[in-house]
Amino acid sequence: MDLHSGLPFWIVKNEFFDLYNPLRKNYKIDVAIIGSGITGALVAHELCEAGIECALIDKRTISTGSSAASTAQLQYEIDTPLSKLINIVPEKIAIDSYFNCLESITDIENIFKKTKIDADFLRVPTVLLASNKQGVKLLEEEYTIRTEVGLPVKFLDAQQLKSYQNIEGIVALQNDTSAQMDAYKAAIQLLKYHQQKHQLQIFTHTKIEKIHETKKGCELLTDHEHTISCKYVIVATGFEAGQFLPKKVMNLLSTYAICSAPIDEKMIWPNRSLIWETAEPYLYMRTTKDNRLIVGGEDEDFQNPEKRDDLLRKKIKALEYKFSKLYPEIEFRTEMAWCGTFSATNDGLPYMGPWKKGNRTLFALGYGGNGITFSMVAAQVLKNIIHNKEDSRLETFGFNRPNN
Repeated sequence: MDLHSGLPFWIVKNEFFDLYNPLRKNYKIDVAIIGSGITGALVAHELCEAGIECALIDKRTISTGSSAASTAQLQYEIDTPLSKLINIVPEKIAIDSYFNCLESITDIENIFKKTKIDADFLRVPTVLLASNKQGVKLLEEEYTIRTEVGLPVKFLDAQQLKSYQNIEGIVALQNDTSAQMDAYKAAIQLLKYHQQKHQLQIFTHTKIEKIHETKKGCELLTDHEHTISCKYVIVATGFEAGQFLPKKVMNLLSTYAICSAPIDEKMIWPNRSLIWETAEPYLYMRTTKDNRLIVGGEDEDFQNPEKRDDLLRKKIKALEYKFSKLYPEIEFRTEMAWCGTFSATNDGLPYMGPWKKGNRTLFALGYGGNGITFSMVAAQVLKNIIHNKEDSRLETFGFNRPNN
């Protein structure tokens, strides 16, 4: 299935990783990674740096799945507000999930510094706007609990919001810990880096049909009936991982995004902040390195690719209108638009690790709006599982995490 449609900005902006290398014979490797998006790339990075022999397999051209449609906003906030999450899962798990996201932003930054990869990574603030009176109450609750647990946060009243962000609003929360990047470019450059440094094997246009666990590992059957034998397999394919799970754990959503033509730098909103709101579905906004504006949202429950794609023109108009309400003085001329499908979970937390303890099929999935930060956490956790090291984050993000 197509994971996105339209014209994603990142594919236009970057050079294609035009690799065609289908697997044409049986193959053996310590760890097989299925999926070449930003999740698979970060997993490959962690394994290669740890000296774990691995290979990456994808049924498409490299990184042309969901990562190509990502707006790549890195925030410690997740889709479920902390004040609500503590009523869904134990308080420690809720708080830990937020701090893990916060730490992962720095971990991602450090990877780019170490590898000298230019992924257009930029530290920027986040501004979360109250959309209505209910949003005000939510932000007041969020501010209280985030302050109590030590998360970085500031409360902006209407006057402060106007001064800081030039938005005529009610109230907002702000922090200076966020970042933005180009997820498509990052995935490609990380994989090329480890091809050269660690001889990472990458097989494209190779679909894994089945995974069979053995006493000593796993056997993967490809669409051309070749076998991949490995000690562990890591499924990093987003919502498409569902075919390898015993039961459904994710809901599918479609999201829409528009990208403007470049504008005068003087017209860009203050601080280049990541901006989003409390409404559901929420609007989200960011800038790009070449002074474009990206606006996304208008999420819908996913039904099928045709239904998703048919709504694109309508969603473009809706996003343009919402932007004009926030910044009427900025002329937004849509130059590219796209829609994509992603997975989310009932509690807003991802799943990572084995379905059952001791399984050698490991998963990294269910990220919602925090794909990249959760991908970083998953890459570290899965590396530790393979090294047989305890990792307390499995209690937070594992399949058997407790609910309230």
